[in-house]
Amino acid sequence: MNIDEIKTCIPHREPFLWLDEVTELTDDRIVARKFLSENLAVFQGHYPAFPVFPGVLQCEACFQAGAVLISRLIAVGDGQVPVVTRQNNTQFRRMVRPGETIQVEVQLNERMANAFYLSGRVTVDGKVSARLEFVCTAAAVETNG
Repeated sequence: MNIDEIKTCIPHREPFLWLDEVTELTDDRIVARKFLSENLAVFQGHYPAFPVFPGVLQCEACFQAGAVLISRLIAVGDGQVPVVTRQNNTQFRRMVRPGETIQVEVQLNERMANAFYLSGRVTVDGKVSARLEFVCTAAAVETNG
């Protein structure tokens, strides 16, 4: 799945889209990748003398991959967006630097109605940089107007 196909599944867009491609997708698992260009704005401020890809954005990449996976199981859109409702047991194991490619793996562990219990893992060159558990659901979009 390329970036344009990803955009049909989730509402995220640049500069806050943290998936470039999906390399594997089943009913309960997704594997995606993101190349972290040295030119990403996040590296200008985190940290200028020693740029590191923030752990919170590694989690966000997992959330987005989870949303793509969920989009195959329920109709997200038409006034609904995927949202994270819980995050547990998050661990950061390795710094991620500019020029590296993160691989994002998310596994659907359980579904209860429209609540999806997932686990995520981010790796670089086969080495784990982040692990987490999280719950997603579809929420109604409220418009101001």
